Parts: sequence; structure tokens; C-alpha cells
Amino acid sequence: MALENVLIEKRGRIAIVTINRPDKLNALNIATRKEILAAFEQLKGDDDVRVVIITGAGEKSFIAGADINEFAGMTAIKQREVMKGGRAFDSVEDFPKPVIAMINGFALGGGCELAMSCDIRVASTKANLGQPEIKLGIIPGGGGTQRLTRLIGEGKAMELILTGDMISADEAKQLGLVNHVFAPEELEAKTMELANRIAELSPVALAMAKASVKNAARMNLREGLDSEVDLFALCFSSEDKEEGVRAFIEKRKAEFKGK
Repeated sequence: MALENVLIEKRGRIAIVTINRPDKLNALNIATRKEILAAFEQLKGDDDVRVVIITGAGEKSFIAGADINEFAGMTAIKQREVMKGGRAFDSVEDFPKPVIAMINGFALGGGCELAMSCDIRVASTKANLGQPEIKLGIIPGGGGTQRLTRLIGEGKAMELILTGDMISADEAKQLGLVNHVFAPEELEAKTMELANRIAELSPVALAMAKASVKNAARMNLREGLDSEVDLFALCFSSEDKEEGVRAFIEKRKAEFKGK
């Protein structure tokens, strides 16, 4: 699939996926959602890529939300088909490799939802986040009510969703919605630094760790603990586990191969 609204750049073991509609503040239309699905499907099979960073083109916006122009005249049945068909945000959350959102500006509506589907969120001091759908007479439909509640708790999530208010990157960090906040001129370098630190580790263990942490929101405690033991044990079938243990004993840096 040829990609027009999504760019993929590789820097060593890191892939940077950029939503490239700066004239629309990188708003997500139907075509762009399909391209996100295609991009992540492509990167899933690329063994050279160990970590993915997703960001928006330009200096103003990560993703300003859905392309509202597509909502005009859209029927309930058709909109449900669109949202149920290609679930781009779910594909990011379920992606087997770590995904970092590099939030360089507005992350509103679908933009905030996409960021929340990532594993780690790093934001510019100029970023603003929120779920303003209520101001259009609708509610978040790409996971906003579910992921935001799990990340920051019901009380604050309820307030943000019911008011549609935006919050600053610093407030988002205080709430646990973003992990780190950096000055705009440092954002890319600091995000790459984090991505490279993760990319040095075992791809097998990273996939197992990601799956186990995600299970914490999907299972009750006993199910999660049982699943964690299974995933922990699976790591013992990998060459990476043997390399990691040998490197520790030999007091050297491990060279993981993802096998």
C-alpha cells in the first residue's frame, strides 16, 4: 500500500512514523487511519526495527483530532463501520514492539487517543492534550473514555471528558498521562535517547513485558499473575535469555538478537 499521509523513517533500530498532514494539523481522516494500520503492519515484520516512535509533522500539532469535515452527513451505521473496521489505535496498542508517542503539539480527540494507545508518551512543553468531543455533541470513540480512565483515574478522566478542556503537558505529566516533558528543541533528541536505550534490550523480553503490562488492564489480578508466570517462563526458551545470563556472569554488555 502506497502511503501518502504517513511517513516512515528508519534510524538504526528505531522507526519514526510521522502523520504528515501539517496543513490540517495532522487531523486523522479515514485514509490516514488506514495508512497507520498499513505502516504498523509493515513494521511488525521488520526485524531490524525494535522500537517505533510516532509523531506529527510540523511544529504545531501531534494530531489535532479527527478530520471533522468527514463527520458532516455521516450516518450512525456508517460511522460505526468506520470505527469498527480498521481500528488503528488498537493496532498500535497491540503492536508487539514498544511504541513511543512523541507529542510535539496539540494532541486532541483522536490525537490524544492515539497517544494513549502507545506504551510511553513524551511531550513538548508546548503540547496540549484533551478530549474535546463533548463540544461537538459527541463523545470520544477511539478509546478515550477507556484508556484515559485507566491512565489517570475515573474522577479526573470524567472531568476532562465532560468539560472537553485541554490541559498542558506539565499537568498531563502530573496526572500520569505523559511520562516526560521536554523543551521543544530537546524533544526529538530525548525521545530518541529513550528509544535507543530500550532498543538495546532483548526484543523477545520486550514483547513479553509489554504483553504482561497490558494484561494488567485486561485481566483480574489472579489471571494477570498466572499470565505473567507463563510469559516469564516463555523467555527461558529464547537465545536472548541465555545471552543475557551469560553476559551478566561474564560482566559484559549483552548482545541481544531477538531470538
